Amino acid sequence: MLVFRKKSQFFGGIDYYMTYIPDYLKTYPNMNTSSPLHISLNRLYHGFRPHRHDFLEFSFVVDGIGSESINNVNHPMVPGTFTFVLPYQVHELFTEPGSTLVLYNCMFSMDLLMESGQEEGLMDLIGQNALPPFVHMSGADKDRMNFLIKDMYHEYIGQEPWRRTMLKIRLKEILACFDRYRRKHAPAPEHTQHAANPKASAAVWPIIHYIHRNYQEELALSDLASRFSLSVSRISEVIKQTTGQTFVHFLNDLRLRHACSLLVSTDMSVADIALEVGYGSYKTFSRIFRETKGVVPKDYRKMKLQQSPEDAAAR
Repeated sequence: MLVFRKKSQFFGGIDYYMTYIPDYLKTYPNMNTSSPLHISLNRLYHGFRPHRHDFLEFSFVVDGIGSESINNVNHPMVPGTFTFVLPYQVHELFTEPGSTLVLYNCMFSMDLLMESGQEEGLMDLIGQNALPPFVHMSGADKDRMNFLIKDMYHEYIGQEPWRRTMLKIRLKEILACFDRYRRKHAPAPEHTQHAANPKASAAVWPIIHYIHRNYQEELALSDLASRFSLSVSRISEVIKQTTGQTFVHFLNDLRLRHACSLLVSTDMSVADIALEVGYGSYKTFSRIFRETKGVVPKDYRKMKLQQSPEDAAAR
């Protein structure tokens, strides 16, 4: 469990700190679908509370003034600020008094950057600890990013043919433009203060990435230890430090999310879905699904199909 210390008050020459546990946000609209991405335009009058999540997120400010803290490292937020938040990083937003922070937020699954049959590609964005997680764009770069994100938002709320394909293309273009800009404008390494996860070095991301790519196979801590030349106890430790979950819980989360997507978007049998997402036993899958979701897979499918499309997507 990640616990942070946050400065509270200053009395009698002493800084007082309060311990808090940030919210762990586990869902977003469309998460359990074949296109796990959601983009929205938000107005923040009083910032947003400290939180973390196991999905990726980018934001882009279009109006207002504020600031953001990522793992206790702060940066300003002004029109043109683009921020890329990695999984499990604790972040909090603040709105300048008298201002309204208007920004796009896009939440999406790491799976969208890991398409089968391709090179690592945009997965290189994860684990770039030497580069800052934000940029302040201006001029033509700012205008271009504003156009791309606005176009992505309108594509998202529309129902045009090839909608999902266009959203994936826009996502990749936006992230590539961000990374190009920050590489070009990043300060010298010795002067760079970045917001990398203090609990995880860059070395942990290849491990997380490997689990994401192989959770459908038989996967054990001993396999990871052998592949990454670490002890089983050390592998277990870095996964828990980074994700806040044990390896088993982390693996089950990935498999169950895939299962939920298949239950809602396909006619596959529950037994076939169990095998598809990595469970060798239907009984094991059904038991873990029921313990986590509160219902058996068949009832989950029936419940989601009875909901309206918008309600189902939001779950």
